[in-house]
This record gives sequence, structure tokens and C-alpha cells, in this order.
Amino acid sequence: TWLLYLPCAWSIGLAADPGCLPDLHMLTLFATGALLMRGAGCTINDMWDKDFDKKVVRTAMRPIAAGEISQFQALVFLGGQLILALGILLCLNYYSIALGAASLSLVVTYPLMKRITYWPQLVLVKGHIARRLESDLHALLGLTFNWGALLGWSAVTGSCDWTVCLPLYFSGVMWTLIYDTIYAHQDKEDDIKLGVKSTALRFQEHTKPWLGAFTVAMVSGLVLAGANANQTLPYYAAVSTAAALLTHQ
Repeated sequence: TWLLYLPCAWSIGLAADPGCLPDLHMLTLFATGALLMRGAGCTINDMWDKDFDKKVVRTAMRPIAAGEISQFQALVFLGGQLILALGILLCLNYYSIALGAASLSLVVTYPLMKRITYWPQLVLVKGHIARRLESDLHALLGLTFNWGALLGWSAVTGSCDWTVCLPLYFSGVMWTLIYDTIYAHQDKEDDIKLGVKSTALRFQEHTKPWLGAFTVAMVSGLVLAGANANQTLPYYAAVSTAAALLTHQ
């Protein structure tokens, strides 16, 4: 949930008037929305992946994979999650409602991408039908999880300033590639057996140089977004701290 919420909070913070704190009402709305949509994304993922999850030690005891919950029950639960999330979305302006609704296709698509690409994170950027395809689209995870970088700004201002939102969105995508590649390494052996693709399998022993490149790209995007949003020293101090932490990790 935090991984979904933080890009929203970054955007809301950047959109705040100079010298003012971010809008607490918006931060609360987006925190609730992130909790609901993260839950919905997990439900969709578990529904798509139940046959795969049964064969992976880490996921075999998930309720759907273990047969404790039927697909129909999961679908009903998903409907409830989406209805509640829609209620949050309808609290925003019309521009943001349309922008938020546009992300739903990414939420549904991401779990399928692990079947056809080594780059599913680019969908998440917050997802197996044509399993033989070798296309490199792994970033869908990042596309999905970081949609809030666009939505947070538009919720505050009524539209997107693309000179700020796009670099911020790009940085979020790079961040997703960093943490999800690290996460994917724990499932490499099972992924090979099942034919599921990931950046961990794509990069292999070259993972660290790739992560370094993603970190440089992420920090560069944050600096550009801050410059276009007329940010001052505290912002760049925070970015420098984040860069140091990522480099250390």
C-alpha cells in the first residue's frame, strides 16, 4: 500500500502552494484510495495467478490458490473493493475522475504481463496468455503503481502540469523497477519452472549495474520535477537523502 500511496503523496506535496503544507484532506483521501486499490490489485492478481500460485512455495497458501475462497467469492469481494474505491475517486474533480478511471486497464493487465514479458513492472509502473512471446515490456507494474504521480497533482490543481508530472511519474517507474527487481530474485527458481518472466531473470548477474542505472534515472527525474515545480533547498536535500539511501542499499 505504501508503494502505491507514496507517489500520490509526492505529487500532492509538489502541488501545494509555496510555503504551505500538503492538503491533509487530499492525503487522507489518497491513503484510503491506495489501500482499496492495492487490495483490489492483489485480488485481481490472485485470481489470474491461482494456477501458478499453487506451484510456488511462497504463494501456495494464498486463499484462492489453496481453495479456501472460490473465484466467484473473490469476484464479489473485488466488486466491493472497486465500489468503495470509486466512492473515493468521485470525491475528486472531473479531470481526476477521468484520469483515475483510465488506470483501471493497467490494474487488470499487469498480472498477465508476467506471462509474456520480462518487464511486467513497466505495467505496474502499479502484472501470462501468450507465454512464448519474448517482448521486453516488464515495466507495466511501474506504470500502474505510479499513476498517483499524475492523479495527485490533478486532484489539487484541476489538471496536470506535464513538465512536473511526467518527470515525477518517470522517477516512480524507475523506483518500481528497483524494488520489484530485488523482490523478484526470491522467486527465480520457481519462475523458471513455470515459464514466468521477470527482470530478475532478464538481468541475472548484471542486476546491480541495472539497478544503479535505474537509481540515476530516478534521481534525475526527481530533480527535473523539482526544478519545474520551483522547489527550493529542502526538496533537494530530501532527494539527496533518498539517493544516498538507494546507493547504500
